[in-house]
Amino acid sequence: MSPEELAALLCGEGDQHLAQQDFPTATAFYLAAFSCCAPTAVQRVNCMDSGLQERLVATLETWCEGKGQIPRIQSRNLAVVSLSVGIAAIFLSTLSPDNVVSSVYQLEALLRRGCPEEVVRQCNALLQAGPGWPLELLLLRALAAVLSGTRLREGVAGYVQAFALHGAEAVAHVCSRQGEHLPRVIQAFSSYLSACQEESPDCSSSDQWLGNCYGFLSAVAPGHVWVCRLQAAHLLKKGKFQECVAVCNKALKGFSADQLRGEAALGLLLERAAAYFSLGGWMEEMMQDLAEAFAANPAQARKRFEELFSPCDTEKIEEQARTVLEVKFAAYREAVRARIELRGNHGTELLPPVIQIIQLLLQLCPVSQRELRVRLADCQLLQGHPGAALAICDQLLAAEHKTYHNTLLALRGFCSLHTQEHQQALQDFQKVIEHDSPHPNSCIKALCGRGLIRISGGSSYLTALDYITACQLKLEETIFTIKSYVPWNQRGLLLKVLQEEGQRMLQKKRDAPGVFQLACLLVELDTADEASRILCADALYQMGRGEEAHRLLSLALSRNPQRAPVLARLALLQLKKGFVYDGNQLLQRVIRTGDTSCLLPIMDIFKDEDRKLMQTHCHVQALAILESQQEDVHIKEAIAYLSFAIIAAGGGAGDCLLSRARCYGRLGQMKTAIFDFNAILREDPSNVQALSGRGFVFLALRRQKEAVQDLISALKVEAEAVIPAILSLKGEAQELITGWLLQHGRAALTQLVATRDTSTGETLRDLLVIAGALIKICRAAQCHIFYTDVLIASGRCEEALTHLQGAFGHCPTEDFARARLAVLQLKSRDVAGAAHSLSALAQRDERELEFLLNFVDTEQQQQLAQVAARQGQALLKGQQLERALGYHCLAVVASGASPRSLRRRAACLRLLGQPQRALADLGTVIQRHGCHGPRARARDLCSAGHLLLALARDDAAVQHYTQALQLDRALALGSIAECPGTEPVAKAFLRVAQRNLEMRRYEEAWRVTDYGLQIHKDTQLQRLKTRLKREASGCSIH
Repeated sequence: MSPEELAALLCGEGDQHLAQQDFPTATAFYLAAFSCCAPTAVQRVNCMDSGLQERLVATLETWCEGKGQIPRIQSRNLAVVSLSVGIAAIFLSTLSPDNVVSSVYQLEALLRRGCPEEVVRQCNALLQAGPGWPLELLLLRALAAVLSGTRLREGVAGYVQAFALHGAEAVAHVCSRQGEHLPRVIQAFSSYLSACQEESPDCSSSDQWLGNCYGFLSAVAPGHVWVCRLQAAHLLKKGKFQECVAVCNKALKGFSADQLRGEAALGLLLERAAAYFSLGGWMEEMMQDLAEAFAANPAQARKRFEELFSPCDTEKIEEQARTVLEVKFAAYREAVRARIELRGNHGTELLPPVIQIIQLLLQLCPVSQRELRVRLADCQLLQGHPGAALAICDQLLAAEHKTYHNTLLALRGFCSLHTQEHQQALQDFQKVIEHDSPHPNSCIKALCGRGLIRISGGSSYLTALDYITACQLKLEETIFTIKSYVPWNQRGLLLKVLQEEGQRMLQKKRDAPGVFQLACLLVELDTADEASRILCADALYQMGRGEEAHRLLSLALSRNPQRAPVLARLALLQLKKGFVYDGNQLLQRVIRTGDTSCLLPIMDIFKDEDRKLMQTHCHVQALAILESQQEDVHIKEAIAYLSFAIIAAGGGAGDCLLSRARCYGRLGQMKTAIFDFNAILREDPSNVQALSGRGFVFLALRRQKEAVQDLISALKVEAEAVIPAILSLKGEAQELITGWLLQHGRAALTQLVATRDTSTGETLRDLLVIAGALIKICRAAQCHIFYTDVLIASGRCEEALTHLQGAFGHCPTEDFARARLAVLQLKSRDVAGAAHSLSALAQRDERELEFLLNFVDTEQQQQLAQVAARQGQALLKGQQLERALGYHCLAVVASGASPRSLRRRAACLRLLGQPQRALADLGTVIQRHGCHGPRARARDLCSAGHLLLALARDDAAVQHYTQALQLDRALALGSIAECPGTEPVAKAFLRVAQRNLEMRRYEEAWRVTDYGLQIHKDTQLQRLKTRLKREASGCSIH
C-alpha cells in the first residue's frame, strides 16, 4: 500500500471519529495520516468546515502545550501507530503557519538541542514582526538569554518585563514549563542583583525595578534560600525590617544545624539579627541568631557581621549580649534554687543558650577572652561536661595571666571530683582555701568540694565543719553549689551525713549556732525532709531560742500530726514553759503513736534541767496511773510514761526501771521485765527489790536455778524486805519458792557436810539466811528440820536443840525430828540413846541417816556402829527380828557398810524371809572380797548360794557353790551339809547339768556334774555322767 493510500485510509477513519465528535481520536488519525503523506492529510483537513478545523487546531495546541496526551490509535489491518508531540507541532504549523504554540514548541525544541542564541534571534524576529506575540514567547526568549550565559541582563529584563505585564500567569508558566531551568534563572538574578549593588549601592531610581526582580524571584521560588537572602538583604537595605524578619523566618523554618553552615543560611541569620537590632526590643532573638551564625561558621559570620554592623553597633551588641547572658544565667540559678527534687537536674536545659551567648561574646570581644572562657568552663561543668570544662581550666591555668586563678582551681577541683580523681580535686580545693585572700564564691566551692571528699575518708565531722564555714560565708551560694556542682548521685548521701553529724554535734553540745546554719542549709536543699527541720529546731533550742523552735516544730506538726519526734520535742517545750496539761497531752499523743523510742536521740540534746523536768513529770504521771487503774491498757500507758522517764534519766533511773519491770511482769512480758531488772542490777548489784523482783519473774518462768540465786542474793542483803514480798504471793507460788529454796539448801548442806569442810563460813552463813527465811515463810516440819541441820552443821548444837524442842517438843514423835535429837545426843556422848533413836530411821531412810551421820566424826560413828551391832545381835538372839534389823541397818550405815555388819544384816534379813535384800548385802560383801581370805570368801559364797537356791536361781547358786568348792572344799562341804544340806544342793547341780546337756554344752555339763558328785553321790548325777561319756565320746571332756 502506497503512502497516499495509507494516508487516505487513516483520514477515512479520522472522518468516522470526527462524525462521532471524538476530536482527540480523530485528530490522532489525521496526525498519523500526516506522518505518512503530509499533502493528503493537509488537503483533507483544509476541506473541512472552519469550525471543525478550529477544533482540530485547538486539540493540536493542547498537545503541544503539554496539557494533554496524544491517544494511542490502531487502524484496521494496520499495526499500532506511534505519534509524538514533535509531529503534532509540525502538523499544526503546516495547518496554521502563524500559530504561536507551534512556534514556541519548535523554539523550545531548538533550545533543548543547545542553541540558545538561535532561539533568542528567532524570538526577536518574531517579536519584531508583530507586537502581539504572547507571554510564552517573551519567557522563552528570557530563558534562552539566561542559558546563553552572555545575555544575563537581557534574560533578567525579559523575566521582569513578563512578570510586570502578566504577573501570576508568567509565574505559572515559568514554574510549569521552565522548572528544570529554575536554578539557572535564580543564579542569573543573583548575579545581576549583586552587580547592580556594586555598581550603584545607593541608587534609588530603580527601586521599582528591583522590587519587581525580588517579587518575581519570591513568586517562582518562594522557599529558596538564595532568593530569600537576596530579598531579605533588599528589605533590610530599604529599612523594611519587619518584612525582612518575615522573609528570614520563612526561609529558615525547618533548617537543621548542618544546613545553617551554608553561606546563604548564614547570611539569613545575620540579616535577621540586623533587622532585630534595627527594630529594637528583640534582643534575645538577635543574640540567638548571632550565636547560631558564629557557631556555624565563625569566619564567614565575622565577615558578614562586619558588613552589617558598625563598630558602634558592635559595642551595643556586646553590651546587650552581656545583659542577656546575665539574665539567662540568673534564670538558671533561679531554676536551681526552686528545684524541689534534691537529686534532680532541672534547670540544666537553660544552660545551652547561656553557652551560646558566651561563645558569641568570645567572637565579639577578643579582649575579654580569659573572663569569658572561665564562664564557659563554669557552664560546661554545670551542664554535665566536666571533660570540656577541665580542658579549658587546664589551658587557662597554664597561661601566663593569673587572673581568676582561685575560680579556675575551684572549677578544676569539681571537674576532677566528677571524674573520680579525688586526690587532684583535694589539692585544688586546698589551694583555694589556703589562699591569703580567696574569692568568697570560690572559697565556698572549695569548702563544699573538700567536705564532699572528706565523707569518703570517714571524716564526717570535718565535712560538717566545711559546710558550716561555707554557710557562714554565703548561704545562698552554698545552696547553689550543692545543687549544681555536687554530683547528683552524691547529694542524698551528703544530706544524710550532714544531718547525722549535726545531730551528733548537738548531742555533744558543740557549736549550736553553726549547726543552726547547717540545718537551714539542709532545709533549703530538701524542703520535704522533716529531719532537717527538726535539726533546725534542736539547734534553736540549744541557742536559747525556744519560741522560734516551738513555731518551727508546730509548723512541722501541722504537716504530719502523728510525727512522734516532733510531738516529744513540743511536749518538752510546753513543760519547760509550765504548761503541764498541754505537755501531757502531747506526750499522750506520742504514746498513741507507739514510738516511745523517739526520745532516745533527743535526750542528749536536751539540757540537764529540762531532762530532769521530763523525768519527774513522767514518773509522777506513771505512778498516778498505777495507783488509780489496774487494767492492762492503763498499765501499758504507765509503761510508756516510765519509758519516757527512763530515757530522760539516761537509762539510769532505778525507781522508774523497777516500776516498769513490775508492770511488764503484770502484763506477762517476763523477758522484758528481766531486761529492766538487769539494767538496775548492773548499776546496783545489791538492789533488794530488783533481785527479788527478777527472782519472782524467774519463778513465773519456772527457771529454778536463776530464781533461787536471785532470791538468796536478796535475802542475804535484806531478808526483812524479801520475806514479806514472798508472803504476799499466792499460795502456789509460795510453795514453789519454799520447795526450791529448801531443795537448794539441802543440796548445799549435803555437799558441805559430806566433804566435812565446815571451815566454809560464807556457805554456812548463806544457809543460815535461807533456813531462817524458810521458817518464817513456811511452818512446815521440813523447814524446821533444815534450820536445825544448819545449826548443827554450824556447831551451834545448843541453839539447834532449843529450836528443835521449840518446834517439835521435848519428846518429838516425828522420826526426822527424833533423828536430829539423836544426833545431838550422839554429839553429847549418849551413844546408846542415839542408837535407839536412829535405828528407826535406819530402816526407813538410809540416805537421810547417812546425811545425819556426816554431822559426827568418824570415832563417834564407829562407836555408834559397835553399839548398834551388839544391840542387834542381842535382839536377834531374843527373836526380836524387826528391831534387830533396825540396829543392824544402823550398824551398816555407821560402819560405812563394813563386811561384818553387812553379813549380820544379811543373816537377819534371811531370818525375816527377805532373801532378796539379804542377797544384795552379801553381793556387796562378795564384790569387796579382794582383801579377804579364802575361807571367808568360801563362807560368803555358800551363804549367797543358799539364798539363791531359796530364790530358785539354780544357775547362780551352782556358780557360787562351785567357786566356794574351788576356794576351800572342806569348808564349803561343811557349810553345805550344815545348811541347806547336800541333797538339795545336788539336785540343783543335776538340773543345771541337764540344761547344759540339752544345749549340747558337754564340757559345762560334765564340770557341773563332777562338782555335784563331790557334794553328794546322787544316783541321777552318776547316770548323767555315764550318759555324758556315751554321747560325747568324740569330745574331750576330761
